[in-house]
Amino acid sequence: MAMYIVADECISCGDCVPECPTESIDEGKIVFEINAETCKECEGEHDSPKCVELCPIDNCILPLEAA
Repeated sequence: MAMYIVADECISCGDCVPECPTESIDEGKIVFEINAETCKECEGEHDSPKCVELCPIDNCILPLEAA
């Protein structure tokens, strides 16, 4: 699966970008966005999605299946 950023919650801090092992997070027109085609939820790299761990906003980055 993949993760996605809840646009209404994202504060565009960019904390998630440098730690993404698949470079799937990019700055969108308003907030950051995760490319669902390349995001692997850090599988094989970390125990859980690193972007969720680093994000200062609770429930800002969620599994795509929750959308």
